[in-house]
Amino acid sequence: MARYFDVHPDNPQPRVISGVADSLRSEALVAYPTDSCYALGCRLGSRDGIDRIRSIRKLDDRHHFTLVCQNFAQLGQFVQIDNDVFRAIKAATPGRYTFILPATKEVPRRLLHPKKKTVGVRIPDHVVAQALVAELGEPLLSSTLLLPDEEAPMTQGWEIKDRLDHVVDVVLDSGDCGTEPTTVIDFSGGEAEIVRSGAGDTSRFV
Repeated sequence: MARYFDVHPDNPQPRVISGVADSLRSEALVAYPTDSCYALGCRLGSRDGIDRIRSIRKLDDRHHFTLVCQNFAQLGQFVQIDNDVFRAIKAATPGRYTFILPATKEVPRRLLHPKKKTVGVRIPDHVVAQALVAELGEPLLSSTLLLPDEEAPMTQGWEIKDRLDHVVDVVLDSGDCGTEPTTVIDFSGGEAEIVRSGAGDTSRFV
């Protein structure tokens, strides 16, 4: 049965955030809010967490997982970025974008796209997500909480608790954060390729 925490969207209780971070360190799978809908998250090195996300969402090995990072310094440890791409991403973060880039050796092989050796990264503009990643001290391995055969992600913490009670360990609820997932931009080829139009404005990359 999942533990449920209701946190303030602008001033999340430090004790709760600290407890959820401790749970993540103990291999927990967490449903948490972002600036573009709820997501499933686990520690970067959690094999069990990765397998559980794949199972819940019915994902194949071509799915791009996302590393949710606290800031640009942290992001730069896990992906390779040249100067032009750096400027483009820097101007759009924090925000509702996921960027696909070549991964560094810091990223476990099982997270990479099998052919491209790429991974998704993002820096969310959401107080609760930022607080959680800061407390954890490392990126949060994430995937949008969009269930198979459903058109939109769930937006209510109580509904997530009700429906996923036996497949996640923690539900962190800070209220409705929308149903539109991030805009996904693939920079792995050097030029911006819009893979998915979502919550982030695509005009700056066209």
